[in-house]
Amino acid sequence: MPALRRRAFITLLGGAAAWPLAARAQQPAMPVIAFMHVTAGAESDLFAAFKEGLRQTGYVDGRNVSIEFRSAEGQYDRLPAIADELIRRQVDLIAVGTPVAALAAKRATNSIPIVFAVGSDPTRDGLVASLSRPGGNITGATFFSNLLTAKRLGLLHELAPNARRFSALVNPKNANAQFQMQEAEKAAQSLATPIAFVNATTGNEINKAFDGFKQQQADALLILSDSFLNSHAERIAALAVSYGLPTCFAYREGAIAGGLMSYGASPTDASRQSGIYAGRAFSMVRSLPTCRFSSRRSLSS
Repeated sequence: MPALRRRAFITLLGGAAAWPLAARAQQPAMPVIAFMHVTAGAESDLFAAFKEGLRQTGYVDGRNVSIEFRSAEGQYDRLPAIADELIRRQVDLIAVGTPVAALAAKRATNSIPIVFAVGSDPTRDGLVASLSRPGGNITGATFFSNLLTAKRLGLLHELAPNARRFSALVNPKNANAQFQMQEAEKAAQSLATPIAFVNATTGNEINKAFDGFKQQQADALLILSDSFLNSHAERIAALAVSYGLPTCFAYREGAIAGGLMSYGASPTDASRQSGIYAGRAFSMVRSLPTCRFSSRRSLSS
């Protein structure tokens, strides 16, 4: 069945961050942006969307900016080391595509600008002070994917009304895993239908998870919002079909791969918007007279 087409919203954070500038006596002619993500699969869509956003503000990779991709290869615990390496390299800006990556970057620096595109509430994650005034050296866009967990379960119940038991696939390393599980449990209680959770942090664990769903006698499957799980959308959808489980994904890739449905805003559009934000940051810096900034000095909006 094709993806359920509904309109959802992407929120751009207002009030530019304070964009601290790293100290450089002789800045290179071409600034360097690092795009840090959990999975390598993001390179084909989110990375391309980010570069498109930059292009819309006049910055083209290889012409007047250098953009480098960094992947944790699905291993969330590698993100802090990647962030530290980027700080040592003194990149000009860090772009991130998940809350975990954003938190790793924020903990690593308060002087290098950070732009994010995440599916969570950045205020609850501790990324920004507020949506209207993010403050500090970080800003971006959110598509609030995690807040749609209950809605997804409700829609799955509508399309699989005979389901007596739900199961959910969750990556426990996701910074918002616990929140999503709580939202799913509340929704399941309102539907008077039990729900059980199975963890997966690797490809092999995804395979084993379906044995768990069988033991739970699941009638329908909810895949919680997570970049790693989304990178394995084809595997999950194929397994779900083989086990006869109707599924609801957070992202369209799952429905395209053969899942029953997906519901949510577009992460690629949010990534494009974050590219626009990054371009605006560079434009603001380049408009200033040539001078030297200390690592603690910042530009107020």
